Amino acid sequence: MSLDDENGYGSGSGRTDDGYSTIGGTRQTRTRLPDGEGSDGYSTPRRPARNSRSLVTVVGVVVLLIAAIAFANMGGGGKDGSGGGSGNGGSKPDSSSTAATGTKPVTGKNGSIPSGFAHDEQGAQSAASNFAVALGSVGMFKKDSRHKIVNTIYTAEAAAKLRDPQDAAYSADFLGKLGLDPDGNAPQGSTFVSRTIPVGTKLEAFAGDTAKVSVWYTGLIGMSGPESTDPVSTSWKTWTVQLSWTSDGWRAISDTQKDGPAPVPGDVAASSSDEISKAIEEYGGFTYAR
Repeated sequence: MSLDDENGYGSGSGRTDDGYSTIGGTRQTRTRLPDGEGSDGYSTPRRPARNSRSLVTVVGVVVLLIAAIAFANMGGGGKDGSGGGSGNGGSKPDSSSTAATGTKPVTGKNGSIPSGFAHDEQGAQSAASNFAVALGSVGMFKKDSRHKIVNTIYTAEAAAKLRDPQDAAYSADFLGKLGLDPDGNAPQGSTFVSRTIPVGTKLEAFAGDTAKVSVWYTGLIGMSGPESTDPVSTSWKTWTVQLSWTSDGWRAISDTQKDGPAPVPGDVAASSSDEISKAIEEYGGFTYAR
C-alpha cells in the first residue's frame, strides 16, 4: 500500500504524514488576498472563519440552563412559590420513599413450615404461598413427614379426610415410577428433586376469617442421577386453596389445582444430573411473604 492510499486520499493527492504539512500537503505557501481581489477579478468574498470560542460560549449557556432547571426541580420550591431554598441543594428524600412495603416475613416455625401469618389479606396470601411450597416438597413422598405437613397446613377435620386417600395415592407403585423405594427413598448416588416455587398469588376472595387464594407456581420434579430414567423437569400450575382463620392461624379447608399458565420454554441447555444434584444441595428454599 502506498502512502497516498494509507491516508485515504487516493493516488496523487500529495498528502503526507508530516504533522507540519501545509494545507493539502503540497508544502506550497498560499497567499491570501483581500476579499474581492482575486487574481482573476471574479472571486467572491470569503466567508469569515468560524470562531471556536463562540461555539464554546453557546454550549456553555445551554449547559447552564439545563443545570438551572435541574436545580429548580430539586429544590421543590418554597412556600411562597419563589423556589428559594435553604442553600443545601434541596430537601433530602424521605426515607419512607424507598422503604419496603407490606407485612414483614414471619420468623416463626411450625415444624419445617413457617407460621404466624397476619390475620389479613397479605397474611392469607403468604400462608397460601408457604403451604404450596410444603405440599410440593420431598417430605410429601414419605409417610411420616407427609402426615406432619398435612396436619400443619389443613384444619383437623380436613386433614383427617385427606390422610387415607393421600396414603393410597403415594403407593409403592407410584413411588417406584419416580425411582423411589416404597419408603420414598432415592437410590444410592441419586437425588430426588421436588420443589414448588411460587411466582405470584391472587386473592380471589376475603371475608375476615375466610379467604380464597390462588398460587401460580413452577415446579421441579424428577430423579437426578447417573441411572435415572425420569430426569428433573419443570411444570407450571395454579393451586387454589380455601383458607379459614383458626386458633392456630390460617389453615386450609379445601384446594384444587390446574395446569398453567405456562410460558414458552427458553433456549437454555439442560444441565447435567451432577449439576442439578449439586444445586439442590447448595441452594435452599425460601420463606415466601406477600
